[in-house]
Amino acid sequence: MYFNETTAPLFLEVFEQHKKAIRNFPGCVELKLVKEVGVPFCYCTVSRWDATTSLENYRNSELFIEVWRKVKPLFSKKTEAFSLEDFILVY
Repeated sequence: MYFNETTAPLFLEVFEQHKKAIRNFPGCVELKLVKEVGVPFCYCTVSRWDATTSLENYRNSELFIEVWRKVKPLFSKKTEAFSLEDFILVY
């Protein structure tokens, strides 16, 4: 997610206010906020869920709607969301 010098602190406030609720949402196994090295004001939330249905329940929840309503207007450019699955490479 890309922000600017004005909106990045606002995003960090929103994340701080809601991180415990998101982390404690049923099925959330892990939640962290990471920042891209060398790119000012670029952040990514990384979450792990016990099942796809848990993630979908979160995405359809009042909590997600509330957070998204606050965060979306702060973006400085279009953002992306994607799901990943664990991959183990064996040599």
